[in-house]
Amino acid sequence: MSDARTPAQIEADIKSRRDKLAVTLDEIGVRLHPKTMVGDAKARVAASVDQTAGRAFVAVNRTVSDVKAQFVDEDGSPRLERIVPVALVAVGLVGLLALSARRRRG
Repeated sequence: MSDARTPAQIEADIKSRRDKLAVTLDEIGVRLHPKTMVGDAKARVAASVDQTAGRAFVAVNRTVSDVKAQFVDEDGSPRLERIVPVALVAVGLVGLLALSARRRRG
């Protein structure tokens, strides 16, 4: 069996490789184009922000659920033994703030 190729086969191989090289160079040009690079960077930042916001949402949701569990029973009824002291402290703090503001004005 002979490995000799005809000039037509060699020319066809050269054309094929030239076409593949042109496609590769076009792809590199697109990837390195400033607009493409900026778009890719924006997409990465947006994905990172989305991921961070998602984590923050989960953390806040978990915290709210934990706090809610402190003031509400499993059946949904309020736990007055916990709500009343917190409400009294909140009213006391608001009263102190109001008194402090009144003293500063007068």
